[in-house]
Amino acid sequence: MKFFDCSTAPSPRRVRIFLAEKGVEIETVQVDLRNGEQFSADFQKINPDCVVPALQLDDGSCLSEVLPICHFLEARFPEPALLGSTDIERAQVLMWNVKAEQQGLLAAAEAFRNRTRGFKDRAMSGPVSYAQIPELAERGKERLLQFYRRIDSQLASSEYLAGTRYSIADISAMVAVDFGAWIKVDIPDDAPHTRRWYEQVSARPSAAV
Repeated sequence: MKFFDCSTAPSPRRVRIFLAEKGVEIETVQVDLRNGEQFSADFQKINPDCVVPALQLDDGSCLSEVLPICHFLEARFPEPALLGSTDIERAQVLMWNVKAEQQGLLAAAEAFRNRTRGFKDRAMSGPVSYAQIPELAERGKERLLQFYRRIDSQLASSEYLAGTRYSIADISAMVAVDFGAWIKVDIPDDAPHTRRWYEQVSARPSAAV
């Protein structure tokens, strides 16, 4: 297997954390997003959507998007289970992972890509150019703050987002918080359970990758 990564990007970091939690190392190729390597003809053969992460399998086929990649890795390396070990656990993990993606990561990306000078005409990832909309940057910030408050109610009675076990949902949400720091959107004072959880998951060795 070969993992296509970018050390500075939030999305492939989620896969790196997933691998670190499992103690698995695979061949890694860094894709230089800053200089547009994701748009090269060679990389488009790996992922025509021009984004990382991507995972090239031993038969030459490729997987893209974080959740499918992690689903494959979980099947290959089942312990520790990061996608749940029972039907209800898996459903809860997937539910909270979707919330972390839609309400957290996408909100941070909306704010970041619509206000950062280097993303002029690149407000959305992928091969098609989209103009920045400054109003969406402000909306993204507000959405991210609401996400912190949303998960605070869940974490008031739960150690981790999907229950008593650390999962990919925690990985996605933690990366969203770290992404939020790029746009100076911190966990608000009225979300103390989110802050407790964030300090806990950030202390895990895997968070340093």
